[in-house]
Amino acid sequence: MIYAVFKWITGIALYWFYRDIRVTGRDRIPIDSPLLIAVNHQNALVDSLIAAWVVPRRITTTAKATLTDNPVVAFLFGILGGGPLRRKRDETRKSGKSFVDRARNAGAFSEILNVLQRQGAVLIFPEGKSHSEAGLEPLKTGLARLALQARDERGIKRIQILPLGLVFEDKGAPATLVGAHVGEPIDMDTWVTSDHMTLTAEIARRLRAVSEEADLPVEEKHTARQRSDSLKEGLITLAATWGRITHRLPVRIARNLAVKRSTDPDEPAMLTIIFGIGLVLITYAVHLTIVGALMHSFWISCLYLAGLLTGVYWAAFEQDPRRY
Repeated sequence: MIYAVFKWITGIALYWFYRDIRVTGRDRIPIDSPLLIAVNHQNALVDSLIAAWVVPRRITTTAKATLTDNPVVAFLFGILGGGPLRRKRDETRKSGKSFVDRARNAGAFSEILNVLQRQGAVLIFPEGKSHSEAGLEPLKTGLARLALQARDERGIKRIQILPLGLVFEDKGAPATLVGAHVGEPIDMDTWVTSDHMTLTAEIARRLRAVSEEADLPVEEKHTARQRSDSLKEGLITLAATWGRITHRLPVRIARNLAVKRSTDPDEPAMLTIIFGIGLVLITYAVHLTIVGALMHSFWISCLYLAGLLTGVYWAAFEQDPRRY
């Protein structure tokens, strides 16, 4: 329940910064098999939020352990689930020693394997770091090792490795586009070798095809809707207009604050989401205080809150028939 609410909120909040998130290959996403999702990593925590919004099932995410030093990120990471991964260079820097315990991620890996055993989905960034380079960075071998260990040692069947490529028009600029390309999954039941280097190379090839070699998806053209839907369309338009009126100011302030406070291109979208949620909640409190003072009715206040939530949803997705 908490995950579903979180996904709903962050899905809407992503549209406060980006104009649209266009998805291709959505039908390639396995619905019920154990799933390892390999995503290119160009926009820090926002990549996790986009992937969680695109994939129509609960996902467990992984991230470098240093991210959880930030209390806000730690809170979001706790909702998404998963275990932080301790990178060698981070541990070396922290301890001042050249030797690092090779078993430092054993607990996190064990939890990932447990999720796969339960037919769950795990999000992994195989580049091992967020960056602003145009192309895909060399992949670490951890994803391939996990897939092979799950299959060969745990005996888990039907494991799929799904490449998900994120392409940004300009990740640090408001009102720009995001493309999410779902690639061809690797079926571990039919993958014949147990060589992790060969598997890593294949993951890189498929992920590169949907990231650095892919363009932004073109906008889908939809046929006109039936006249019988005119009432529904009118109500949606009304709700979306109401949502834009009631949320325009806090969202605009959040975006302006985020852009001004950002020191690198990874920050504006994430800060817009954080500031936006906070300012919208303050706005709701002001609205409900005024309505409560005028109407003196708990139920009218509840209806008004429902109207605010309906409005914010359709303000984001009025033109996206996939959300109808």
